[in-house]
Parts: sequence; structure tokens; C-alpha cells
Amino acid sequence: MIRDTSAQDTALAPPKRRVTRRMASGVVASLALIALSTWLFAGWRSSVHVANAERLRIVPATQGTLVRDASVNGRVVAAVSPTLFTPAQGTVALQVHAGDAIRKGQVLALVASPDLDGALRREQSTYEELQAEVARQEILAQKQKLIAVRDADQAEIDRAAAQRAFERIEKVGGLGIVAKNDFEKAQDALRSAEIRGRHAAEAAKLEGSDIELQLRTRRAQLQRQRLAVEEARRRVEDLTLRAPMDGLVGSVAIADRTALPANAPVMTLVDLSRLEVELEIPETYVADLGLGMKAEIVAGDVKATGHISAISPEVVRNQVLARVRFDGAQPQGLRQSQRVSARLLIDEKPNAIILPRGPFVEAHGGKFAYVVEDGFAVRRPIQLGGTSLSAVEIASGIKPGERVVVAGSEDFDNADRVRINE
Repeated sequence: MIRDTSAQDTALAPPKRRVTRRMASGVVASLALIALSTWLFAGWRSSVHVANAERLRIVPATQGTLVRDASVNGRVVAAVSPTLFTPAQGTVALQVHAGDAIRKGQVLALVASPDLDGALRREQSTYEELQAEVARQEILAQKQKLIAVRDADQAEIDRAAAQRAFERIEKVGGLGIVAKNDFEKAQDALRSAEIRGRHAAEAAKLEGSDIELQLRTRRAQLQRQRLAVEEARRRVEDLTLRAPMDGLVGSVAIADRTALPANAPVMTLVDLSRLEVELEIPETYVADLGLGMKAEIVAGDVKATGHISAISPEVVRNQVLARVRFDGAQPQGLRQSQRVSARLLIDEKPNAIILPRGPFVEAHGGKFAYVVEDGFAVRRPIQLGGTSLSAVEIASGIKPGERVVVAGSEDFDNADRVRINE
């Protein structure tokens, strides 16, 4: 067997351990450290996120008057910019070019339309024919009146002759010279003459009325044809396109000697002495727009005020066009199609709880905000009211004086509580 060192080992008794003051203080320090760690862990558990106050914008809510406004873009346009169209099918001969200065009444283009020229000649010929017919009818009317008067006069003569014959027979009849039969014949002849005279007079009146009616009808036809001739002449005169006002030729839509159908655009005119601003307003503001609404216009160094004078009834690409007319004299330095910016003053809301407009509105959809309480940013539901370019109204959820995170809360990941490190 191989010998080991077990014979050299000696059993020793364990030393007695004594609790010293240093060991007690170490235990107390360990317990305090554990408690502090537990408190810090509880704070960390209650706040998932920690944010640095330097990276946040925290402002108190205030109470005051909210001026609702909107910032939009637009361009300067001519207040009067008519477009000339062809009144009928034909060939257009231009008399001016784009950019030419024009005066009111100046000939701008001539439209050659054989159809309208032929229509005018036909209407004129029909008018002359009716004019001759009316003259002939007047002559016939005079002749018929003369015949009726002649018949009436002849009947009166016959009545007078019968009257005289009856008076002669009546005188000698009283002496017993004339037979009774002849006396009665004379009476019948007198009555017959009186009846024919009355009928002839009535027939003359009726004949005169009939002639007047026929003549009036012919004259009415002549008047109607005169109106047709005037309308045809007006349409021929409209073939000469004239300037309706002083200004410039803005653009020409066709080439010279171009054959066009009716109602085709030829050119656009502009009056640069009267300018307005055409604004492109987002559809979200349509419900708040109204005629007469104030607007502040900024175009470079030019600043002016105006009011909305017209609003388009159509929504095109989520935008509504509105015209702004300047208050007072037109500002100097503006030019056609110049881009401008405008601020629309929608309305004022007094005694409103106001916060500066910040990313928190878009980040949380206007439904939540983070209110600072005891070093924590607490997520709280809110309801927004009116909005402006620089401020928003808090309808409910926040009281005046409470501090709100208006910028930086978009990084909180919708946490309920966020610790803020000062």
C-alpha cells in the first residue's frame, strides 16, 4: 500500500463568530440600497418612457380670444378677362396679335360666314315682298271702301227718289185721282228703298272693318319680317368681333384664317387696370367660407387687405377657388399671374382655452395630449375646438394654467405616463 499524509492532518475546532458594529452598519446599508433600488424600479415600472425636458416644448394653457385663420396660396388675375367666341361657323381673320393694346370698340377679328350673309339677303327680300304686298293691300282697301260708300250712296238716292214719288202720289191720292193700288205700290217702294239704304250703310261699315282687319294682319306680318331682318343683320354684324373694353389681348387660341365651328374660343382679353386675387382654398375650410370674409394679401413687399367677393361652387382636386377684391385703391407693383400668399380671417372666439399649435395635434389626431403632473407627462383625452395658424382651442380636457407638452410627445409611443428628467 502507498502511504498518504492523512497521519499528519490535525482536526481544528471552528472559531467563534462575533457580530461587530461594522457588520451591522453594512447590513443596514444593504437594506437601504435594496429599498432604493425597489423604489427606482417601481418608478421605472410606472413610467415606460423617460424624456429629457430639454427636448420637449411645454407651455401652459391660457384663456383668451382665438382668432381663427387659414393660410392659403393664390395668384393675381385680371378682374375682367372675357373670352371672345365665334358667333357662327366660318373663317376667322385676325386683326390683332397677343399682347396688343386694344381700345373699346376696336375690331379684333372678322368671321366670314356665307350662310348668315345668305340668310340676311333672303330675309331682306321677303321683307321687301311683304312691304309691296301691304302697299297693294292698302290700295285694295281704299277701292273696297269706295265701292261700299258708292253702294250706300246709291241706296240713299233710291230711298230719296222713292220718298219723293210717294209724297206726290200721297198728295194726289187725297184728291181721289190716283188709284188705291198705285198708292200702296208707292208705299212699298219707299219701304224697300229705306231697307236697302239701311243695309247698304251697315254693309259699308262691315266692309270697312273687314278691310281694316286684313290691312292690320298684313302690317303685322310686315313688322314680324322687319324683326327677322334686324335679327339677321345683327347676327351678320356680330361676325365682326369688337373689344368690349380697354385692355390687352391676353392670348389668341387660333391661327389666322382658321375655319371654326360656332361658339369656338378665339382670344382672351385682360383688363390690367383692375386686378383681383384668385385663392386656392383647401376643401376643409369650405364650411367656414363666406362672402365678405376678410383676407390679408402678401406678394413680396406688397401687403394689402381685401375681402372674398366670389366663391366657386365646385371642388376641384380637393380645393375651392375664391376671388378676393382689394379694399380701397389697388396696390401698386402687382402683375398678372403673380403668386401670392393670403391669410383668411375666419372668425373670433372669446374666452377660449388656447394652446400654441404644435406637432401634438397631428401626432395624436387632436384626441389626446400630455399634461405635466409631478414630473410626469400624463396622457389625457381632449377635444379640440377651433384652430388657427398659430393656436388651437381646447374644448374639453385641459384647464387654464395646466402645462401641456405641445412638441416632442410624438416620440412617447402613446405611453400613459412618461417621466420627464429636468
